[in-house]
Amino acid sequence: MSRFVLALALTLGFASAASAASVCDPDGLQASGSVYRICMPSGPYNGMLVVWAHGFQDAGEPVGIPEDQLCFDDFCIPTLINDLGFAFATNSYSKTGLAIRQGKDDILDLVQLFAQQKGQPQKVFLVGASEGGLITALSVEQHPDIFSAGIAACGPIGDFRQQINYFGDARATFQAFFPGLIPGDPFHPPQALIDVWEQYYELVVKPIALHPANRARLDQWAAVARLPYDAANYLTTIEVSMKDALRYSVVNINDAAVTLGGFPFDNMTRSYTGSSNNVLLNQVVPRVAADAAALNEMASARYTTTGVLVRPLITLHTRRDQQVPYWHELLYQLKTFASGALFTRHLNLAIDRFEHCNFTAEEVLFSFAVMLAYDDSLAQVAAPDGTLSVTRKQ
Repeated sequence: MSRFVLALALTLGFASAASAASVCDPDGLQASGSVYRICMPSGPYNGMLVVWAHGFQDAGEPVGIPEDQLCFDDFCIPTLINDLGFAFATNSYSKTGLAIRQGKDDILDLVQLFAQQKGQPQKVFLVGASEGGLITALSVEQHPDIFSAGIAACGPIGDFRQQINYFGDARATFQAFFPGLIPGDPFHPPQALIDVWEQYYELVVKPIALHPANRARLDQWAAVARLPYDAANYLTTIEVSMKDALRYSVVNINDAAVTLGGFPFDNMTRSYTGSSNNVLLNQVVPRVAADAAALNEMASARYTTTGVLVRPLITLHTRRDQQVPYWHELLYQLKTFASGALFTRHLNLAIDRFEHCNFTAEEVLFSFAVMLAYDDSLAQVAAPDGTLSVTRKQ
């Protein structure tokens, strides 16, 4: 990978910083309670800042920067960014569980903190994955005065309410195919179950759902819930999809309801298909109505993208993402097409692979290079009334 990094650095004109190391300040605390970190290259600094918006953390986890989302099999994000001469900053957000609104506010505050401590950067690039991908898309749409461009990887950027429905439908239909296997109200799980969910899943749910005698039920549920999988490794990948869908529905749905001001999932009029007997399935599947307050909150600018882009946004997604389905990209492309931003300020990079945010270092670097190329190809034009427009450089 180091040869690829060096080649990319040469291409981007940052070769002088290619071997620089990260120098991170001690973690600080934002006014909201979010923990933040700033890392600078030990070599030449190009005057630009890259901010990392991390992905979802389960409700109940302590607030802290998720270290497991900074380093992957063959690269660490702060080192990679600093190697190219950029400053790097990230934070924890002020809460775990659903934290899109809080994360967006904390990221804005982090940019201000960086400017106070290190000086105003020439440009700020925002890069986020999963929940951070939606934070990135919303931030780039809504704050073109702050962010020069962004990368939104594997995020629910198409329709946040449909993302909630994806997990909710999986839980409701699982109850229909495996009644009683998960105890308690399927839409309001008891805290006693949440506290032991990981052990209960491994010891009870997983062995029963994957038992050969239940294979027909498992296959039908996976089809009805539209769970992605890898055909070459069906059982293993379906289990990954099952584990993630059920974990969200058990561990995080109560927190989502509190955060959104009401219960967000609604399947009162949903007609489920894909089973051997859809009529029976729709008779036995549990139903629940969403609260109006939650629906209004999800429809607001705090959670819903518009596709209206003044700044470039590159999106990156695996086609068989079991947590945040790829159809989010198709919905977002429709939005950017309607706004005139598709291809001019928005480009999707699709990776034909299973699993959420399952990218290689080369793919991440390539998306970063594309973002910079898009940024360099655009010119800002300030109108007399203070509005900002963007034109293609000649």
